[in-house]
Amino acid sequence: MGIASLDHVNLRTTRLDEMIEWYGDVLGMAVGPRPPFPFPGAWLYAGERACVHLVGVEAEATGSETELKLEHFAFSANGLDRFEAHLETSGISYRRVDVPAVNVIQVNVWDPDGNHIHIDFPSDE
Repeated sequence: MGIASLDHVNLRTTRLDEMIEWYGDVLGMAVGPRPPFPFPGAWLYAGERACVHLVGVEAEATGSETELKLEHFAFSANGLDRFEAHLETSGISYRRVDVPAVNVIQVNVWDPDGNHIHIDFPSDE
């Protein structure tokens, strides 16, 4: 067995509506079908895949063993120039990193809760 790709990430947030809006506006993800869980949340889709699962909570995660925080997660993408232009016109702060060893250009952004996300583009774009 080998890992093929990231299926989804689950994020707990006290800012559910703001997070839904940010992932839609900045990353172009759309709210889609979600099972009828007994707690608030949303599943955000990239194409046909629910990549980001948001769970609405009353209090911030502490980073403890039961309330983990993560350093980052990443998506692969195409259209680097278009994405950077979108970030610039939207006033979204980001950091671009060229990683020649793996032929990737990372565009690093942070969602409203401060989660670090990098979007990886082929370096030949």
